[in-house]
Amino acid sequence: MSGLRGVSRRNFLWSVGVGPFIPSFFPSTPSFLSGYRLLAAPLQKRVRITDVQTMMMQGPRTYTLVKVSTDAGLYGIGEAYGSPGLGVREQVMAMKSDFVGQDPLGVDSLYTNLGRRIDGSAHQMMRAISGVEMAIWDLNGKILDVPTWKLLGGKFRDRVRIYDHSGPSNMLDKAVVADWAASLQEHPLGFTMHKFGIGAANPGGGRGGGGRGGGAAATDLSGELPARGRTASLTSREFVNIKNGFDNVREAIGWGERDFAVSGSWNWNVRTAIDIATALAESKPLWFEDPLGVVYNESWTRLTAMSPVPILMGENLSRREDFAPFVVNQGCDILHPDLRNTGGFLETKRIADFAKVYQMPMANHNTGSQVNTWASAQWAASIQDHIGVETITGRGDWMDQVLLLDGPYIQGGHIAPTDKPGLGYELNPDVVRAHLVPGETWWG
Repeated sequence: MSGLRGVSRRNFLWSVGVGPFIPSFFPSTPSFLSGYRLLAAPLQKRVRITDVQTMMMQGPRTYTLVKVSTDAGLYGIGEAYGSPGLGVREQVMAMKSDFVGQDPLGVDSLYTNLGRRIDGSAHQMMRAISGVEMAIWDLNGKILDVPTWKLLGGKFRDRVRIYDHSGPSNMLDKAVVADWAASLQEHPLGFTMHKFGIGAANPGGGRGGGGRGGGAAATDLSGELPARGRTASLTSREFVNIKNGFDNVREAIGWGERDFAVSGSWNWNVRTAIDIATALAESKPLWFEDPLGVVYNESWTRLTAMSPVPILMGENLSRREDFAPFVVNQGCDILHPDLRNTGGFLETKRIADFAKVYQMPMANHNTGSQVNTWASAQWAASIQDHIGVETITGRGDWMDQVLLLDGPYIQGGHIAPTDKPGLGYELNPDVVRAHLVPGETWWG
């Protein structure tokens, strides 16, 4: 205790307000912990949930926002699933009475007890509780005056990579691919990772974005045969088109910091998926996404073992129970949960920790608004082995202005974890009001 000579230990302790409770640097004082608790007591906020509200925005799809309010005047905001998601807001309202009067800091018990109602129930209830759970994490960060990522255990990275839906309209035309690659360099948000579907290898055009529209068998890869449905097989020419098209993409973007991923949209049978993966091998995409049907069976394990490129899946699954067979049986290489489907932050973090035991990384599916993109990035900062977060925003329109933030939304293709309490955002009332679903009112 340099600088305190002549001061008794008892007087020193009283002078700093600890009283008879002696700090831990005095080894003979096991009562310090109780003293610490007394000192901390005035800082503890006894908060109860008073209301749960929803509000829906309309854009390319609908976006269901959730607000959890308390008797302390603090609130948290999250996003439940929107389109497709009929019945999600009704499920949120049906669970409101289960939350009102509860301590939001008991988020695990709140989620787990409600989870008993989810077993065997409609998927909308899982989507509803996910949105409420994420709003509570925003709220809890505000109650404790710390960023949500810190409550989740701390951050593993200072920037979270974000990937968009961008691809060439015709991958077999090298000039078109080159123009697309050049345009990427000029994007103000600096994305370095892009996802698009196999349909972009159609010489007649086709959407280059991800999802079903830019996915697989919605357009025929030869440009000559009629479109076919899901679980399609392909001709030899179509496999050649896939290989040549994605090789053109790799040649145009180079082997530096820019990456791409391939959307499969659940369209293929297992043999075709293996052959597509083989055609993609030389261009080395980050992953081949959702090539088979959603539910686990041994075909997923067979595909993953035989594929020369990583297999990713998981956006339609919920909770650990759905992901467990994919993890234990190595039915994929990368998990791709959507926080709005899987139960929110804590349940999905548990899935990530479980996957880490089997050396499987994570990425995040996200077709939500700016709210869910930002929230997903804050969550991703707390995950040890994480690749990137999807977004359908970043196009320079109103969807990039839903939140009031202290700095740029996405910078250099990344989102930085906030140091502000909770998720560190507030809604922009002017923008949200201007894009509410017809008949909707502000937190009405």
